[in-house]
Amino acid sequence: MIYLKKVELETEGQQGILYLTDDVQTACSLQAAGEAVLVFLHPGNRDQDFSRFLFAVEDPEDLEPEYIERVYRRLKGLPWNIMRTARCLIRETVPADVDAFYRLYSHPAITAYMEGLYPDVEEEKRYVQEYIEKVYTFFGFGVWTVVEQESGAVIGRAGVSYREGFENPELGFIIGVPWQRQGYAQEVCRAVLAYSWSALEFEQMQALVKPGNVPSINLCEKLGFRKVRDVTIGTKIYHQFTIRKPYQI
Repeated sequence: MIYLKKVELETEGQQGILYLTDDVQTACSLQAAGEAVLVFLHPGNRDQDFSRFLFAVEDPEDLEPEYIERVYRRLKGLPWNIMRTARCLIRETVPADVDAFYRLYSHPAITAYMEGLYPDVEEEKRYVQEYIEKVYTFFGFGVWTVVEQESGAVIGRAGVSYREGFENPELGFIIGVPWQRQGYAQEVCRAVLAYSWSALEFEQMQALVKPGNVPSINLCEKLGFRKVRDVTIGTKIYHQFTIRKPYQI
């Protein structure tokens, strides 16, 4: 007997359907038709090859609504909404954000202390698409897009990532020059830290800041980071700041 279930949900103001099945042929047919498919694994179908499917569950009757929505959004190429602050939406980055990124990074104050974007816009968009597939999908977190809720404008980026050679995850952030000195960076970074402690269950975070980047150094200190040492990455020197998860959050 083939198990097939339709889960209806609403996202982006539209109705969506996530199909849940334990049969590989049914799953492949639905996937070929452009449908979002979640696989139900159980002892009776372990001999079937579900390797082409991103998501699988073993208890289909105990699925959380948030998980269902996130699976649907990932399979349909829609970004996950990570969290909201008083003024901002923090969500996954999509290729359509790239044009806004180039406007943000065009100000010399932004690239003075951080790496810029690819010279070619299409190359940057390809990088973002690969980031969605390889980082968001694998880790479930990364560097996200910051959107001002009132205007809908992309005003920056913030999130969590791992840097090669370092044990602790790293907080990263950028707020576009027109929105600086209005408390956005602190508001967003506090939200990212809270999410890192509660949802991602990290115990310690780091931030790497270039010497001379006084605004970022001051922000790290306001957030509760403490400088532990200077580190060299390639030919560049960074101040390494760390913060531990508070006992109560």
